Amino acid sequence: MPGSDTATMDAEMPAPTPIVSVKPVSLSAPGRGADLQVRVSAPALGHELPIIVFSHGFGSSSDGYGPLVDFWASHGFVVIQPTHLDSRTLSLSADDPRTPRIWRFRVEDMKRILDRLDLLEAAVPGLSGRLDKSRIAAAGHSFGGQTAGSLLGLRVLDPEGKKGEDLYDPRIKAGVLLATAGQGGTDLTPFAAERYPFMNPSFADMTAPALVVAGDQDNSPLTVRGPDWLTDPYFLSPGDKSLLTLFGAEHSLGGIAGYEVKETTDENPRHVALIQRLTWAYLRDALDLDDSSWSAARKALRDSTDPVGRIESR
Repeated sequence: MPGSDTATMDAEMPAPTPIVSVKPVSLSAPGRGADLQVRVSAPALGHELPIIVFSHGFGSSSDGYGPLVDFWASHGFVVIQPTHLDSRTLSLSADDPRTPRIWRFRVEDMKRILDRLDLLEAAVPGLSGRLDKSRIAAAGHSFGGQTAGSLLGLRVLDPEGKKGEDLYDPRIKAGVLLATAGQGGTDLTPFAAERYPFMNPSFADMTAPALVVAGDQDNSPLTVRGPDWLTDPYFLSPGDKSLLTLFGAEHSLGGIAGYEVKETTDENPRHVALIQRLTWAYLRDALDLDDSSWSAARKALRDSTDPVGRIESR
């Protein structure tokens, strides 16, 4: 049963429509060592459909995140999900020469999808001619948040603290970063600093609009700071940003990674429902699809008599 923070939002939302999901669609990827496998989920109805390119967390795949993907697709978005090389389905070994550049291959996967939208569109029966390729968002959870953030302007620092390559992509108009790692350096545990040298982001150039979602009980083993580390993408980046903080949520944010998955340590349907509705409303606003859903959703959360989160914006 939805809480008061989602009941009002439900009244503002259109009814869900049937969806079509096709997988795997293979994209040729020279130099990657394997073709890129992609899943496309789309509403069965509608035209000029906006697009979300979604990057999964470490070890997951394009089969994950059904609670978000199904909701977004049934409410008007085409959702495209790559399976990155770190997926458990690919069993890439730690000594594989590609492993040190996993983070970079992830960004290339997302850009390859943007380059091949025509092929992906044609792979889904009935989808041709229905995409709005001028309205594209990037979203991601955990490691996928850094991947999506790279398209928004996030830069990875080298060991000397210099900014690496600018991977910003102007085709991406907005982002949703879910439980995304904060800054590196002394904020990392020794294990994380040694094992994940790419986990050293700079948010100073991440100017594209984004909604950052963090749980206030997300005590990551990768940082010495605590849950506030996951709010860095909001506080350390310029431009239009919003932050949704979920009360009592851990890294899986109530269960967004799947309907029945072991990664969910803090199962909470209200958290998932709130993320579904607020991300939908935020992207509708950020992609200039309407100018009322986002303000209505924020007001519903503020007016809730039993809120499970709070929103701040700048």
